[in-house]
Amino acid sequence: MASIFLSIIIEALPFVLLGCVVSGLLHRYLDEETIEKILPKNKFLAVIVGTFVGFFFPSCECGIIPIVKRLLSKGVPEYVAFAFMLSAPIINPIVLFATFSAFSNSFRFMWLRFFGGIFVSLLVGIFLAYFNKEKVLKKIAEHDGDSCSCSCSCGHDHGRHSHGDHKHSVLKSASDEFFDSGKYLIVGSLLAAAMQTYLPTRIIEHFNTNLPLSIAVMMLLAFTLSLCSEADAFIGSSLLSLFNPAAVVAFLVIGPMVDIKNLLMMRASFRSKFILKLVTLIIFLAFIYSMIVGVL
Repeated sequence: MASIFLSIIIEALPFVLLGCVVSGLLHRYLDEETIEKILPKNKFLAVIVGTFVGFFFPSCECGIIPIVKRLLSKGVPEYVAFAFMLSAPIINPIVLFATFSAFSNSFRFMWLRFFGGIFVSLLVGIFLAYFNKEKVLKKIAEHDGDSCSCSCSCGHDHGRHSHGDHKHSVLKSASDEFFDSGKYLIVGSLLAAAMQTYLPTRIIEHFNTNLPLSIAVMMLLAFTLSLCSEADAFIGSSLLSLFNPAAVVAFLVIGPMVDIKNLLMMRASFRSKFILKLVTLIIFLAFIYSMIVGVL
């Protein structure tokens, strides 16, 4: 259990740190006016942009929560931010190449994973754009008027600050995010290690008797293992001899979207009622997509 716990922490921490640094950069250099200019006015087009921009962010799910939290606090609509959150850990080139390599240089599972990520991200984004009326963030960060050195529209004259002040602002914001997210990563990793150690996987194998049940079991396995998206494809390929391809696709799609550690990290930033609605929708859509793969 200790070995698994440390391996998850060592694997995840660099990506959490990267996500927090990106969050700090967004905090310092991205303002509401820029966002308004970049995003399309049409909600559906904005969801598409949020989904596919994840291709350019080589971050796994371990580091994506701080980035999404910062985007929301900067005024990015939730339907754009969460479409990005779900797609980025799956459709970025690093994860796609890892998936391609894990399945013996086969494009089949790489493309099934890619389209699964797009399918779930787009539909979640559309749902949030047209049907969600709830608040997402628990609270919006309030800036201290005496120490503000960022572009937060607080009325201070930011033009007087030097390049060194800008770096300090980025690093301070990144470090705050890192220690805020890190404690939930540690707790989540401990729970994931306990599940991997004490959950009898041999019993799980016996559920591979029908398609819906096998998909559900593999989704549960992805949630409990809590692997980074750069590494989970290698575990998925090793399970291909035990489970049908549709169940393995479910494992590859749901894992980067919902697992123990990022669920706890979401719990720290987002409202519980919203998280419940979001996770339920993600699980439902991933299950439907996997069933379609199994039938076809």
